[in-house]
Amino acid sequence: MGTEDMSPANKQKCPNQEENMKHCNCSYNPCPRKGICCECIAYHRSSGELPACFFPDSVERSYDRSIRRFIRVHQ
Repeated sequence: MGTEDMSPANKQKCPNQEENMKHCNCSYNPCPRKGICCECIAYHRSSGELPACFFPDSVERSYDRSIRRFIRVHQ
């Protein structure tokens, strides 16, 4: 990992955010990572979870984004 300053003032806009939003099914409206997939994946990974886009909409809305739930859904 780099040591560059990623504070909000120095963070660059994701060039793919608009395109990513076409496929983002995250139902958590105040999420600041919508469409910024690298941040979303890192955030959920640090919590032992997977992002919304790994789940069907009906499961995603439950906010259970655990790896265990992912395995149950995709067996």
